Amino acid sequence: MSNQQSENPQQMAQHGETAADDSGNASVEGETDRESAVTGDALELSYPTSEGPVVECDRIDIPRGEITALVGPNGSGKSTLLKSLAKQLTPDSGSVYLDGKSISEYDDKAFARELGMLSQQHDSPTSLTVEDLVYHGRYPHRSFFEQVSDDDHEAVERAIDLAGVEHIRDKQIGNLSGGQSQLAWIAMVLAQDTDVLLLDEPTTYLDLHHQLRVLETVRQLNEERGVTVAVVLHDIAQAARFADYLVAMQDGELYDWGPPREVVTEELLADVFRVEAAVNYTPDPEIVPKHSL
Repeated sequence: MSNQQSENPQQMAQHGETAADDSGNASVEGETDRESAVTGDALELSYPTSEGPVVECDRIDIPRGEITALVGPNGSGKSTLLKSLAKQLTPDSGSVYLDGKSISEYDDKAFARELGMLSQQHDSPTSLTVEDLVYHGRYPHRSFFEQVSDDDHEAVERAIDLAGVEHIRDKQIGNLSGGQSQLAWIAMVLAQDTDVLLLDEPTTYLDLHHQLRVLETVRQLNEERGVTVAVVLHDIAQAARFADYLVAMQDGELYDWGPPREVVTEELLADVFRVEAAVNYTPDPEIVPKHSL
């Protein structure tokens, strides 16, 4: 594990601190107090095949109503941490809270009504149409034998419209391009109609047009419906332009957290990404790589 966090004890404090009570309720302390929708406390995460923890995280907060991007090099633990927040990976120690309540207290359907997760890997019959896939997003709101309701229809139509997949709603998943397929899966998660949305590398392998289309859809959802978003992104410049907050990870630990302008520095690019680069804000961030370190 990296010792960067312990070597820079003031860095996390100056960019964003959190305060919490024993029940997991948290607020982000800064210029204004902002409540956290999702909180991870004293987390140690591992897989059955790993030797020891692959992520050790004293504290992570996802501010309510904001977009938080997790960034870092390959293998830094971004996806693993997101899985723990989504109840897909049980911590070896520590707790995750959703709206101040431990996620272990939610049954699967109740949790899925509050939080949606789009993973990297998708598994569905290729013969399924886009519309059928989106309707699967309504499963937390119905019992097994319950028929589709007016609320289900409205949520599906809203998700299809927001994701911009109306023109391909009758196409089979197996006949879609990578970008179209990703938007279809996003529509399915949107149909869950949750207050919190977690996305694991939603733009990977997409061309620039579809990358922007995905991010614009997520931003629209955040601005118009107040959905809290946590997203893993590989492109740090893109993350800095898109997100309200960044969580930078290195070797399974949080290196820094805060607004992009405070987190994205030449020091971070050198320490975390092993790249010498110039960083300018005009006002959007511009990262000009020079060479690898």
